[in-house]
Amino acid sequence: MELPHDALVNYIFPNNAHVVWSLMIVIYPFITGLIAGAFVVSALSHVMKIKAFDSIANFALIAAFSFGCFAGMPLLVHLGQPQRALEIYFTPHLTSPMSLFGYVYGSYMVLLTIEIWLIYRPHFIRMANQTTGLAGLIWKTLTLGVTTYHPDSAKVDHKMIGILAGLGIPWAFLLHGYVGFVFGSVKAISWWATALQPIIFLSSAVVSGMAMLLVMYSVIKRLRREPIDCGMLRTFATILWAAFILDLGLEVLELIHAHFQQSHEWSDIQPLLMGPLFESYAFGQMGVLSIGPILLLGVVAVLEVRDRTVVVLSNIGAFLLIFQVLVMRFNVVIGGQLISKSGRGFVEFHWEFFGKEGMLTAMVILTAPFVVYYIISRFIPIFEDPAARPEAPAPADGAVEPAPVRQATP
Repeated sequence: MELPHDALVNYIFPNNAHVVWSLMIVIYPFITGLIAGAFVVSALSHVMKIKAFDSIANFALIAAFSFGCFAGMPLLVHLGQPQRALEIYFTPHLTSPMSLFGYVYGSYMVLLTIEIWLIYRPHFIRMANQTTGLAGLIWKTLTLGVTTYHPDSAKVDHKMIGILAGLGIPWAFLLHGYVGFVFGSVKAISWWATALQPIIFLSSAVVSGMAMLLVMYSVIKRLRREPIDCGMLRTFATILWAAFILDLGLEVLELIHAHFQQSHEWSDIQPLLMGPLFESYAFGQMGVLSIGPILLLGVVAVLEVRDRTVVVLSNIGAFLLIFQVLVMRFNVVIGGQLISKSGRGFVEFHWEFFGKEGMLTAMVILTAPFVVYYIISRFIPIFEDPAARPEAPAPADGAVEPAPVRQATP
């Protein structure tokens, strides 16, 4: 049926001419996802007791902390009055999902900080006893005044680390799962209104965080000219491969469910996917950026390949997965807002490089966590065991410290 020449085929309401939630709201769930995924890797060692990840458990925690420092930055940039952001802590509003984010995010960062402090407490004590002046004062402050490290303290710290890691798993899932809940609860936008939205956001968060850690680990080891643990990398790639298959299955299931339901939401979603989002969704998210990692990581997981091949294929696959999740965030956040509220046509999204929510600002925010990680790595041994050389406990009153044993020189 042909439309009459005067038909309104792309009528946009005056208050619906622009995309309100722009790039800042795209990278906001992306960064929170990196936190959750990185913490899961740490929990595989501290909670699941998978020995292969012991060498990168502390590295994963530091990476999660670095990303966590900037999880709220996109929201602050997006707000019209960012100086009022702290009011969510002082004026509780328990029925607002955005207000609850302040408490979930703040408590999670406190938990993460305490766990890192317990892990590196032997290093803080050692540095406090070996340095003087202002540096010594700073290290002593980090020890909270306790400058001796007893073996019994190590046992208590180890037990507390396991407890905090166990508590951190559901807390990390809640931190990012709630982001999907915020989008899924907006019933006015057909592309968001699905009960699978929190689960998809959570599964993709684990994938992106693990993929980012794998790439960071390989790059850091290469820059430090240190050998890469290919056995651990193979196990890492296998778990990442399985996690992504689950995530991709959920994304496909969501689309199939909307198609077979044939509700009014599908009448909005189908033209969206076949129109403005065809390149980014069909060709990008579900095409190259999904098929490529499945094939590359599948070779590492299933076939017996050389160590050099494991490193190359794992990193290429993980790098594609990082962009797959980032494009998925764009398709959900920006794509959902392209559906016109008038029901006729789509809203246009205009890219900008400069500006408060432009590409330059997004790149600066995404780069900042790596700068923080580099600064932290200058002061604490991230890949070394912080308790490898603990400070010897002070002798009891009246006890004589034994003299060191000297070996005879030949």
